Amino acid sequence: MTGSVGLAGCEWLQYDYRAGLLAADPPESFTMWRYRGLLPVPDGPVRYPVPVGGTPLLPVPGLRQALGTPRLWVKDETRNPTASNKDRATALVIEDGLRRGVDTVTTASTGNAAVSTAVGAAAAGLRAVIFVSPSCRPEKVARMAQAGAWVLQVPEGYAAAVDLSRAAARAFGWLDRNTGVNPVTLEAKKTVAFEVWEQLGRVVPDVVVAPVGDGPTLVALDKGFAELVDCGLATRRPRLVGVQAARCQPLVRAWQGRPAGSGELDPGATAADGIAVLRPAIGDAVLDAVGRTGGELVAVGEDDLRRAVDGLAARAGVGAEPAGAAALAGLEAVLATGAVDRLETTVLLVTGRGGAGPAAPGGPDRVLVTDSLGAVERALSGSR
Repeated sequence: MTGSVGLAGCEWLQYDYRAGLLAADPPESFTMWRYRGLLPVPDGPVRYPVPVGGTPLLPVPGLRQALGTPRLWVKDETRNPTASNKDRATALVIEDGLRRGVDTVTTASTGNAAVSTAVGAAAAGLRAVIFVSPSCRPEKVARMAQAGAWVLQVPEGYAAAVDLSRAAARAFGWLDRNTGVNPVTLEAKKTVAFEVWEQLGRVVPDVVVAPVGDGPTLVALDKGFAELVDCGLATRRPRLVGVQAARCQPLVRAWQGRPAGSGELDPGATAADGIAVLRPAIGDAVLDAVGRTGGELVAVGEDDLRRAVDGLAARAGVGAEPAGAAALAGLEAVLATGAVDRLETTVLLVTGRGGAGPAAPGGPDRVLVTDSLGAVERALSGSR
């Protein structure tokens, strides 16, 4: 790694780019650590104990036939340990923390990143302190508590949960895993781009469609494909299409240059809770990436999301929650407008399955309500 630059409000780590940083030989074990030459991981064994990445790129013949898209692929991130692409960021953040001797990791989340952090911390022997809004789905809260995390519900909502998690990390010396804040989260998520390129025979697709909430998933894709160009392994980047729920679409409205209408900024009104973010952490970087690649931002309705969940299950054999299935709904929207041609090589990123788990016995005593640093300190006094 050679340094970093600021990019539209987020930090972008840079490397001494060359082709040899990406291995050319077939992998013995296909995980995200295959790309450690382009990750901020010093020499030595990887300490994070759970395999992450190396998820399949599926040819989905049923979807291809239904949509008339013979070059359509689905990148199935639900095959990660907690059924979400969040596991990539969790793995790299905790790997960094283990090397620095940190004993507590924190994040705020609408759900999947929190579950990933709780499970990853348990596997690595760290304490996890998770901040969520009261609207976080109960089954996800149960999974966090089951993994031994402390779950702190912040009455003011998700944005306040992010602010309190970050303040706690600074005050108590915790590892900050908050998405779009810790640049390591982008570094981990960009490995999806490297995998897609390898799985397509070291070829860049024409279009990649991804759900967008806080923004790091799409921005990381842009960074990954840009680094393939910088290494001399590709000559172009794909167009990026970001998808938001019509009931919570701050970035779509910013892209279109017009204020949101009634009912378009209500995170509690959409089933796609994983992308229902009113204040995207790196929204400016999303707008920049979509604009530079000649892409598009689109909003999809609740019926579209439900059909996408059903379509992925019935025609691709992929289980997805509404936020994870948003890419399929978005693809149908841009096919209808002609922004994407049906004959282009297009990759849909299915980001998560959600996966409801039973509430753990004794789990609720690890779920507390708090609204200040003092309350956090009192709640966790004496805990590990």
